[in-house]
Amino acid sequence: MGTGRLEAFSDGVMAVAITLLVLDLHASPEAGSSLAHQLVSEWPSFAAYAVSFFIIGIIWVNHHALMALVARVDRVLLFVNLVLLLFVTTIPFTTSTLAAYLREGGADARVAVLLYGISMEGMAVSFTVILAHLVRHQLMHEPVDPATGRRAVRRFGLGTLVYPLIVLVGLVSAPLMLLLYAVLAGFYVVEQTPILGRADRG
Repeated sequence: MGTGRLEAFSDGVMAVAITLLVLDLHASPEAGSSLAHQLVSEWPSFAAYAVSFFIIGIIWVNHHALMALVARVDRVLLFVNLVLLLFVTTIPFTTSTLAAYLREGGADARVAVLLYGISMEGMAVSFTVILAHLVRHQLMHEPVDPATGRRAVRRFGLGTLVYPLIVLVGLVSAPLMLLLYAVLAGFYVVEQTPILGRADRG
């Protein structure tokens, strides 16, 4: 099987997820305060939206880069990709929950931080498993030797180690956690795992 149906389905799911994020941004003339005051007071929603929007966007870009390497799709890859999408579709919920409880603090805010962290970690692990599966089972157009493959998987999977650390920071300061997620998202914008660069030559 080729990647066409897998990519089309994944693109559709990610498009819906990234669109749902904006539905939790609100401003109303009936709110009893000026628009400027509403925008300032709702900063957690806007901050969480911006970070999550770029995270899903980067997921889409990196998913495209991975699929460009794939020569054939097997059943395991289909199911691991479904797991990736499962976590992607939780991001709108965990984003709105984090924004809602960010200003409140306390136990509920910490639970919201954990929920958001679970979305991020699940996404990162799923992505890493996809690349590891491609390498291990030689599903790519240009197979790589085991040593190169292991290095690529470790580099690509950096987020699986960093996301839990960011969650620990979030249990102390949720705003700082969002900033660190934004920094890590920026890393994945500029990072180019060597074997993914092959997609640009295709």
